[in-house]
Amino acid sequence: MPANTTLPTTDYSSADNQVWSILFDRQLPSVKQYAYAQFMPGLEVLKFSPSCIPDFPATNRLLSELNGWSIYPVPGLISNTDFFMAMADKKFGVTGWIRKMEQLDYLEEPDLFHDVFGHVPLLADMRIANFLLGLADLARRNIQKDVVIEAIARVYWYTIEFGLVNENSSLKIFGAGILSSIAETKFVMSAAANHQPFDLETILITPYIKDRFQDQYFVLDSIEQLNLILNQLEIQFS
Repeated sequence: MPANTTLPTTDYSSADNQVWSILFDRQLPSVKQYAYAQFMPGLEVLKFSPSCIPDFPATNRLLSELNGWSIYPVPGLISNTDFFMAMADKKFGVTGWIRKMEQLDYLEEPDLFHDVFGHVPLLADMRIANFLLGLADLARRNIQKDVVIEAIARVYWYTIEFGLVNENSSLKIFGAGILSSIAETKFVMSAAANHQPFDLETILITPYIKDRFQDQYFVLDSIEQLNLILNQLEIQFS
C-alpha cells in the first residue's frame, strides 16, 4: 500500500471546481436515466453536488459511518498489487488531480472526476463494497501469484470499471468508467455497443482496452450475481 494515506487539504482552484461542475452537470441526466438503481442514492448519501469538488475528509467521515470504508490519495495509476492490498483494508485509492478544460471529453488516465464521481458512490452500496472486499481478500491470499492477480484485475475491469446489469428488464450501467464518461455512456446505450452475457471464462482471457471504447461489455443478470462471481473465483484460485 502506498505510504501516503493523508488526504489533500489544499483547496482546489476555481478552474478545477468549474471543470468538476461542468462534468457533473452534463453527466447527471445520463446517470439518472441509465445508472443502476443504487448509484444516485450513493451520490446523495455522500452529499456530492455540482457546486464544488467534494471535501475528502468529510467524504471519509460519511463512508466510515456507513460501512467502514475510506478513500486515500494515489499519484495516478498504481500497481494491481498495491491497489488490492489497500482495498483489503477497506481503503479505495483516488487520484487527486482533475483534468483541464480542454480534456473534458476524453482522458485516457483516470482523474479525480472518474475516481470520485464514478467510483466512490459505488462504495455506498454494500453489495459492491463486499464484492470489492472479496476480490481484495482473494488477491491478498494469492499475492505472489501473478496469474491470479491478473485474473482478479480483469474481473474488476469488466465489472466495477465497465460493467452493465439488467434491472427490471432494462439495461443499466454500474461501471465507473462508463458512469464518469458522457461519451462512453452514449456509446454503451447505443446499438453500436457489443453487449454480452457475463461469462467469467471469457473475461479471464479478454485483455484490457484503455485507449478506446471496449470491444465488448459484459452484462450481469443482477448485481447479486457478483456473489456468484466471487464463488467461482474462489473455486478456481483457492
